[in-house]
Amino acid sequence: MAKYSLSEQTQSEAMGIAKSAQTPAQSKEQTKLIAQGIAKGIDLYKKQQKAKQRELNKALKKAKQPPQAENTEYPAQPQTSSANWLPWTLLGLSWLGFAIFVMLSAV
Repeated sequence: MAKYSLSEQTQSEAMGIAKSAQTPAQSKEQTKLIAQGIAKGIDLYKKQQKAKQRELNKALKKAKQPPQAENTEYPAQPQTSSANWLPWTLLGLSWLGFAIFVMLSAV
């Protein structure tokens, strides 16, 4: 089993939690074992939070870096004239449909 080196503050917090949840028939040794388990849990939680914070800081630093100079030139996008007819055709058909609707509703 690995031995944990816990801070005094963590140990005192764990002992307080263990004493608050202590049952009347529970011995002092059992309370100490429960407090050790709680302290290990607190320590593990703190380590996980520090790791998450480090990852977040790395991501923020990476996001703040300016883009590289070699990728500043954008490639020219080719214009496709075959796709330009579609919106104009749809516009013309809609106007034609509107004109037919107005003529039929007027009769």
